Amino acid sequence: MKDLFNAILRLLVKVALHGYFNKIIVEGKENLPKNRPVILVANHQNALIDPLLLATHTRLNPWFLTRAAVFTNPVVCKLLHFIRMLPVYRLRDGFSTIQQNQQTFDDTYEVLRKNGTVVIFAEGSHSLVRNLRPLSKGFTRMAFGLKEKYPDLEPVILPVGIGFSAHKRSGSRVRITFGATIPVDMPPSQSGKLTKSVERALKALIVDIPDADYDSTLARLIEHEVDLTSREDVETFLETGVVAKPVGSVTGLGNKVMKIFHFPLYWLWLLKRPGVKDEVFSSTWKFLIGFTLAIPYYFFLLWLTMDTLVGSWGLTFLILAWITLWKNKNPQE
Repeated sequence: MKDLFNAILRLLVKVALHGYFNKIIVEGKENLPKNRPVILVANHQNALIDPLLLATHTRLNPWFLTRAAVFTNPVVCKLLHFIRMLPVYRLRDGFSTIQQNQQTFDDTYEVLRKNGTVVIFAEGSHSLVRNLRPLSKGFTRMAFGLKEKYPDLEPVILPVGIGFSAHKRSGSRVRITFGATIPVDMPPSQSGKLTKSVERALKALIVDIPDADYDSTLARLIEHEVDLTSREDVETFLETGVVAKPVGSVTGLGNKVMKIFHFPLYWLWLLKRPGVKDEVFSSTWKFLIGFTLAIPYYFFLLWLTMDTLVGSWGLTFLILAWITLWKNKNPQE
C-alpha cells in the first residue's frame, strides 16, 4: 500500500511540476545505476522543489534526509516517514539531539542494504546563489558506515546538479543533470578524498558563478540571454563572450495573463507572501498552493459550465486557464 501510494503521489507531483515549470530538462539518465546502493548527493537551491524534482524524475524511488525541525508533530512525523523522509538533527537543534542521528543512519543503512537510494543535499542549507557551497561530511559518514556494517556491499555516490532559470517564478526552466557515479572504494581514513571527488563532480554539473562580482556577472548573463541553467553556455560566454544558444527575451506577459485566469490561487499567494520569511521558499509555496487547489478550482469552473446560467463564460474561463498555464513563461532572474 505504501509503495502504491508513493507511486501515485509521485505521478501527480510530476504532472504538477510540468504545469508549474515551462520546461524541465533531464540530462545524464544513462548514469542512473541499477541494483546498487545509491547515495545521491545534490546541490540545494530551491527548498522543497529540489527533492520533489529528484523524487519524480528518477526511477530510483529515493528516501530523503530532512531537517528534524519538521518532525516535531507525531502525526506529521508518521506522514513524512510514509512518504520516504527521515530526520536529520543539527547542532542548531540542540547538542542533545545529535545522538538521535544514529537511528537515522541505521534506517538509511537498511534502505541502502536493499539497493535503495538516499538523497542528501550535502551543502547543508539552501541558497538562491548559483554556485556550490562547501559540502558537509554526512554523506561520507553514511557511505563508510554502510561499508563497515555490510562489507560486501558496493555503494556508489551519484552526483546530481539542479539549476533554475528563475528560482522564485513559475513558467521558468529547470535542468537536472546526473553525473557519473563515484565508487566508495577507499578506506575511511581517505574520506576527505571522497568529499573532494564529489565536490569536483558537482561543480562540473552546475552553473558556478564566482562570488567575486557575482551580481554584475549574473546581470551580464541575463542581459545577453545566456541560459542560466546550462554550465556549458555560461562558461562559454564568460570565457569568450559568445552566446551559443540564446534563450531569447521574455516579457513575462504570458505569466501575467495566467494569473488573471487563476486569480483565486494568485490571491492566496499574495496573502501568504508576507509570511514567507525565507525567499527560497517562494516557489515551494506557489507550487503547493497550485498542487492542492488547482484541481478543485478547475472543477469549480467545470461546474459553472454545466449547471449555471454562466456556463459559456465558465467554459471560456476554464479553457483559457489551461491555455495560459501551458503558455506560462517567465524571464530569467
